[in-house]
Order: sequence, then C-alpha cells, then structure tokens
Amino acid sequence: MKVGVHVSIAKSISLSIKRAKKLGCNTFQIFTRNPRRWDYKELLPEEIDLFKQELANSGIKPVMAHMPYLPNLASPKDTLWDRSMQRLKIELQRCNKLGIDYLITHLGSPKSKGKEFGINRVTLALSNVLEKYQGKTTLLLENSAGKQDKLGARLEDFEEVFSKTSFENKLGFCFDTCHAFASGYDFRTREKAEKIIKLIDKKISLKKCYVVHCNDSKYPLGEGRDRHEHIGLGLIGDIGFSNLFRSEKLRKLPLICETPVDERRGDSENVLHLKKLLTGIINPASF
Repeated sequence: MKVGVHVSIAKSISLSIKRAKKLGCNTFQIFTRNPRRWDYKELLPEEIDLFKQELANSGIKPVMAHMPYLPNLASPKDTLWDRSMQRLKIELQRCNKLGIDYLITHLGSPKSKGKEFGINRVTLALSNVLEKYQGKTTLLLENSAGKQDKLGARLEDFEEVFSKTSFENKLGFCFDTCHAFASGYDFRTREKAEKIIKLIDKKISLKKCYVVHCNDSKYPLGEGRDRHEHIGLGLIGDIGFSNLFRSEKLRKLPLICETPVDERRGDSENVLHLKKLLTGIINPASF
C-alpha cells in the first residue's frame, strides 16, 4: 500500500523527503521548481546528490513530480507550444537527474481550435519530446476536470493520444479522482465504479495506469469544477473511494492526495484516512 501527498520543496528540494516521511508517506509528489514561473534555477550537483542520498536512505518509492502550470502542449500559438515542449524536455531531464520515477502533465488546451486539433498538437509534441529521450523517468498524462469538450476530460482523448504514439516504455496515465468526477464519471456505487475501471482498461489499459491522484470533490458530479476536498468530506465520499479501490490493480498503485490543508485536516490526516479506507478500518458500507 503506497499512500502519500504533494510535498513542498521550500528551502531545499531534499527537505521534501523529510517532510513526506514526517507526514506518514511512503510515496510522494513534488514540483522540482516554482510551478508558476517559466524561469528556473539549475539543479546544483550537490543538490542532486543530497536528494538521491536522502531518498535512498528513506526507503520511500516511487516519487513523482508534476509539471509547472504554464506549459500547454495543445496550444495553437506556436511560440507557447514550442516553449512548452522545451520545458517538458527540461523537466524530464531534471527528474531523471534526481531519480524521480514519474513526471505528470496535463494534455493542455487547444482554446477555440477544438479537440481534433488539440489531440494532434499533443501527440506531435510528445513525439518531439520523447523520440530522443533516453532517461528513466516515465511521463504520465493526467485526466482533466471539465465539460466534455475540454481536452483530457474524457478517457477517449487518451485513447486517441496513446493510439497515435509509440512510446510504450516512456508514456503512461495518471488517474485523478476529482477531475474524473468533475467530468461526469461517477463511482459512488459499486456497479458504476466497476464500469469506470473497465472503461479505463478498454480505452487506455490498466497496465498504462501508474499513479492515482486521490482527491475528493467540493462540487457535484459533472460540474467541470476542479476544486479538491479532503478524502471522505466531499461529494465523492468514502463510499466512492472504497468502490474504486475494490480494484486490486488500483489499490496497488501509488496514491497521492492533493487535498487542502486547513483547520479541519492536514496532509497527515488525509494519508491516515485513506490508509484506513484501504485496510477496511473505515467501512463506508456499514454507515
């Protein structure tokens, strides 16, 4: 059972490991730099060495990083598209140097150009980035929260992207529960959860699913609103997560909470709550 959270890299990227351990994580996620800026500081050799040493000593694995917010692999603007590809290349290199297992990115937005344009744009970007990439970090594509016309909100979008790429060992999928719920995928009954798991397997393949972002939702099903809530306190509820994790395949994946930190709960409480759900200490069927 691998459960963790997104952890801060404030002051030093290696401090994220100690923070993760303190929160009760045996897996975790970070940004390797400020996610709200294009510019970045190069990783110093001593920073890389310390991170890898601390990580090896911690026994925590796997570790994932999330792409910064600004790149858009589906952008119709050539300058932004080119810049986004360059940043993805750089981020993969940074992750590989640090020994990070997975880098997670969204498909992006084609704006008014439509889905077909966006999917073609993304697949070309992925080909340009991954064709000569020789690192060990695997790139994962994450589903988005949105209405049906938003790129990455439907599993069919990933089916198309994967069918148009040939990077079996370099590319995978990250499933976000809040984003799926916001996009109309309901798993609050066992039957519906089983249907979604079968759909993931059919459209993408469960073998390509490497990480689950475990986030409850503040907004109702299909609203297209990306607002995360504490596990069990949102509109997915404990029952939704319990239904999803009846799947042995999903249970064995690293589960990352990107949940709020407020007066109700902190990160360690969400980690503990999810662990209790997975082990049956919390049984929503008995409520």
